[in-house]
Amino acid sequence: MALPRTPWWTWTWPLLACVVLLIAVFASSGGVVAAAAGVVLLATVFAAVYHAEVVAHRVGEPFGTLVLALAVTVIETALIVCVMLAAPGEKAGLARDTVFAAVMIVGLCLLVGGVRHHEQGFQLQGASGALAVLAALTGLTLVLPNFASPELGPRYNTPQLIFDGVISLVLYGAFVFVQTVRHRDYFLPVEAEGEDAHAPAPPNRTAMASAGLLLVSLIVIVGLAKILTPAVERGIGYLGVPNGVVGIVIAALVLLPEGLAAVRAAQANRLQISLNLALGSALATIGLTIPAVAALSIVTQQPIELGLGAKDEVLLMLTLLLGVITLGTGRTTVLQGVVHLILFAVFLFFAVIP
Repeated sequence: MALPRTPWWTWTWPLLACVVLLIAVFASSGGVVAAAAGVVLLATVFAAVYHAEVVAHRVGEPFGTLVLALAVTVIETALIVCVMLAAPGEKAGLARDTVFAAVMIVGLCLLVGGVRHHEQGFQLQGASGALAVLAALTGLTLVLPNFASPELGPRYNTPQLIFDGVISLVLYGAFVFVQTVRHRDYFLPVEAEGEDAHAPAPPNRTAMASAGLLLVSLIVIVGLAKILTPAVERGIGYLGVPNGVVGIVIAALVLLPEGLAAVRAAQANRLQISLNLALGSALATIGLTIPAVAALSIVTQQPIELGLGAKDEVLLMLTLLLGVITLGTGRTTVLQGVVHLILFAVFLFFAVIP
C-alpha cells in the first residue's frame, strides 16, 4: 500500500538492526545482545513487510509476490548454508527440516481470511498449478531419497543429488515462466480486492527506496537470525527437544516477513495475493534452496539428509491431499483454515514430542 510519506519506523528499525548486528559481530553475543537482536529482528520484519508491499504495488501482480518470495529464499538459503558450514555434522538435516516447515504455511492465511470475510475466492487454475509443482518437488526431494539408495538411508548419492538439484530448478523455472509470462492471468485476483486495490501506484523513486530498504532489512534479518541461532540451540538443548526444531525456528524467523505479508493480504480480503505468497514461498524454498545446499554438499563433501521420517511423510501427504481438496473449488471458508492449522499443530507437536 503506497503512502505519501515513508513512515519513520520503516527505515529506523533496519538502521538499528544494522547497529545491533555490528555490535554482535565485534562483541561477544551475550544475553543482552541476543535480547536486543530479538527485539530489532521482529521490528525489522514489520519494516520489511511494509517495503515489500510498496514494491509489490508498484510492479503489480504476480511480480510483486515473486520479488518477495525470491528475496526471502535467497536470504534463507544463505542462512542455511552458513549454519551448515558452522556445524557440518550436526546440521545434515537442517535444509530438509526448514523446507518441510515452509510447506506448512497456507492454513493460517485461510483461517484469518475466513474469520474476517466468511468466504473468499481465488483463481483455481493458478492454485492447481502451484500445488502440482509443489507435490512433485516435495515428493522428489523429501520422500524419494528414502527409497532411491537404501544403503544411504535418507540421502541421495552424488549423481542423484545433482539430478535432484537440476530438476528442482527446472520445475521452479517452469512455474515462474507460467506465473509471469504464459498464464499470468491465472495468478491475478478475480476482481478488485481489498481497500487499496484502486490506490495509485507509488512513484518510481519511492519504490526504488523501498526495494533498497527491503534488501537491507532481509540481510539484517538473516544476520540477526544467525546470531540468535546459538541461543535457540541452547534453549532447545535445555528443554530436551529434538534438533529438528532448530530448522523450524530458522524457517519461522526467516519466513516471518513473507508469512506476515500473506496473513495481512488474507485479512485485507486479497486471498489470491495471499496464496501467491504462501504457495510461492514453499515452491521457491524447495526449488532454490535444495539445489544450493546440494551444491554445498558436493563441494564440501558434507552429507545432507533430505528424506523425511515415516511420520513426517504421512503429514506431508496429508498436507498435499488437504491442499488439493480445500483449494479445489476456488472458494475457501474458515473450516479449511482450521483443518490446515490443526495439521500444522500436529506437525509442531510431534516435532517437539516425537
